[in-house]
Amino acid sequence: MLPESEGGEMSDRQIPFTREPSERIRDFSEVNLGFDKEKALTEAKRCLQCANPRCREGCPVRVNIPEFIKKLAENDANGAKSVIYEDNILPRVCGRVCPQERQCESRCVLGLKGKPVAIGQLERYAGENGSCDIGRTEEFRGKKVAVAGSGPASLTCAFFLAKKGVEVTVFEAFHVAGGVLVYGIPEFRLPKAVVADEINALRHFGVKFETNCVIGKTVTVEELRRDFDAVFIGTGAGLPMFMNIPGEELSGVYSANEYLTRINLMKAYREGYDTPAPKGGKIVVVGAGNVAMDAARTARRMGAEVDLVYRRGREEMPARAEEIEHAEEEGVNFRLLCNPVEFLGKDRVTGAKCIKMQLGEPDSSGRRRPEEIPGSEFVIDCDAVIVALGTIPNPMIRDTEPKLGVGRKGTIEADERGRTSIKGVYAGGDAVTGAATVILAMGAGKTAAETILEDFGKNENSAE
Repeated sequence: MLPESEGGEMSDRQIPFTREPSERIRDFSEVNLGFDKEKALTEAKRCLQCANPRCREGCPVRVNIPEFIKKLAENDANGAKSVIYEDNILPRVCGRVCPQERQCESRCVLGLKGKPVAIGQLERYAGENGSCDIGRTEEFRGKKVAVAGSGPASLTCAFFLAKKGVEVTVFEAFHVAGGVLVYGIPEFRLPKAVVADEINALRHFGVKFETNCVIGKTVTVEELRRDFDAVFIGTGAGLPMFMNIPGEELSGVYSANEYLTRINLMKAYREGYDTPAPKGGKIVVVGAGNVAMDAARTARRMGAEVDLVYRRGREEMPARAEEIEHAEEEGVNFRLLCNPVEFLGKDRVTGAKCIKMQLGEPDSSGRRRPEEIPGSEFVIDCDAVIVALGTIPNPMIRDTEPKLGVGRKGTIEADERGRTSIKGVYAGGDAVTGAATVILAMGAGKTAAETILEDFGKNENSAE
């Protein structure tokens, strides 16, 4: 039976509080303000508490979704957060950035006839309003693990190891811990104070953080192996991909990684910071994933007119529906079914020469293949270009560790449990898969932690 309102109709999905576009475009404050208590309770009561919860199957870290929602429906935010923490240590992050519409919410039974339960918003609410103690054991006290990188895979791995008494040290290349959560995702989508709180919670849990330490340069994996019982590599995929077209070497052509790092980590949007970054003018953003939307929406806040160029149509856009909607509301101009073939200019970029596209037969991804329409070239005048076409792992680690198996695109080879070709070295997240979602990286970090603990147990038993 579906949950009904007093009028006998299916109850409506609650909509989170959201700032108006005309207001939010002027600053970097958070756009989606989430649920208040009334909305959270109302939405939680929509859950059917299915005997066979398909929503949980859609969660990469397997959060017990019906159970935490049940706790919220009973006005027990503490209990809800406690349930979530069994599988996910970053509910405030995931509630904001996970593509729930393609994961847990896509499996919700209510979605068959109406709108699915707003699982992501409820997770965020529980994370922000609940409080709980995290049980810790001393099962593996005396064991030491080095974690390379401090993004979602690494933070998750560190937590589940520390929970079992392992001494964990996280090594981060930048001066601030958090990885892509800090340098990649803008303040208006994920406030940095939220990330800092989560990292401080890990510090209180005993996890140590060493910043300004580049694995492969400051210290090698081999050196870490000598000082630690195991090493987890979660350094992400920070090397940007370009189009390999004429004009990419021109000044004013940025990768989305570089552009967002200048804004997010180096605070180019704040008064008193001298970080060079484009302000105002006309900007072309190439791509249509979440990173492209982040870049386009950031550029709008920096005062630019923004054209977002994508070679497929709107239905094929890989970004979250919410991010696409917010970008449109904020004045980003979508130029669909076209693709740059050359960036124009003498020393600095002045335009993007594009060609119109049409969709042909499906490719290996299942999406229809974009095909050029001969003779359809046109030029978009611009002062800067931001290329957001994905990233691959930085080669620094693999270049300094020849025994480490790597794939064709430079990703680290690891089995489904996170084991690499080197005994005692594990890997997960974007460093293994290439650029993916925060929650998928977290799932890999959790699995790797379980594997490390399992291998520790085997070694102890064999020693006996």
